[in-house]
Amino acid sequence: MTITIITLFPEYFKKPLSLSIVGRAFAQPEHTLKIVDLRQFGIGTHQRVDDTPYGGGAGMVMMVEPIEKALRSIGVAKNQEKSSILLTSAKGERYTQKTAREYAGLEYLTIICGHYEGVDERVAEHLVDQEVRIGDFVLSGGEAAALSIVDSVMRLQEGVLGNPESLNQESHDTSGFLAAPQYTKPETYNNWSVPKVLLSGNHGKIAEWRIKSSSD
Repeated sequence: MTITIITLFPEYFKKPLSLSIVGRAFAQPEHTLKIVDLRQFGIGTHQRVDDTPYGGGAGMVMMVEPIEKALRSIGVAKNQEKSSILLTSAKGERYTQKTAREYAGLEYLTIICGHYEGVDERVAEHLVDQEVRIGDFVLSGGEAAALSIVDSVMRLQEGVLGNPESLNQESHDTSGFLAAPQYTKPETYNNWSVPKVLLSGNHGKIAEWRIKSSSD
């Protein structure tokens, strides 16, 4: 899988995406990470990527032209097979575990990081496949959202997790489902004890307890 992130802040991604599970994923030859500096496609000698909004209002708006040029430079366009272009946006569709599983089956995933007051609406209308938000809150930029999306997608790739069973019955795989609580040694700490059923050795009772505990 190839993931490309288009951003005004390339440095934002270098360390986080080199660590832990995601870092191991991109160390595999079948997975590639590309970071594209949007400023390289800015307009004029000052490489402008934003301008004032038509109709007035606070803040600046990211321009459509640099984004369109960046997409052309990497050879992707909307509605391509096994490919998707995302725009992080506070008004986008909510990103879910179901979405992550859908994206995990792609060959190419491109994420455009929104910034400033917003992005020229023509990007959403003509250049991307989907606008997404990771929650009902506002970020200073789409970089944090992009990190979350990449992490959620790459951990689903075959062979990335040490134990593939870790992907079975995960939180949010179905609506209202949250994984059951987990415990490990010691059995008792500060008089806080592990539930007796987990120590019983009765796998049927343990399965029942986990199902009962796995609800929103």
